[in-house]
Amino acid sequence: MKRLSLLAAASAAAIVATGVASAAIMTALPTDSWTVTNYYKQAVYDSGQNKIGQVDDVLVDQSGKVTGLVIGVGGFLGMGEKDVIVPFADVSLQKKNDKNWLSINETKDSLKAAPGFTYDRNTTMWSPAKS
Repeated sequence: MKRLSLLAAASAAAIVATGVASAAIMTALPTDSWTVTNYYKQAVYDSGQNKIGQVDDVLVDQSGKVTGLVIGVGGFLGMGEKDVIVPFADVSLQKKNDKNWLSINETKDSLKAAPGFTYDRNTTMWSPAKS
């Protein structure tokens, strides 16, 4: 009986470890899919093709939909930079010279004037910056 219990426990552990009860695996790329790499750490430009910041984070809701981009604006070499959040729908992605080109209908000054956010590593969440 003890041997049978050990065998059953080992079988259950093997099923869990191999993921037999896992979700379906995709065999083709979903249509209209993009990678986060197209956005993360990419420069962002205004409508006049002036660099206004860089994407520091991509925000995703619980259903997996991308909802916003955290853009670092201002500062020099990361010092004095302010993180702002813009709606994902407001950012345009194009290819120029085989590179991703992100643009938004905002200026560097309007983003600098927007409310800032700070990232808390303990909660892994963004929250409004303290003034």
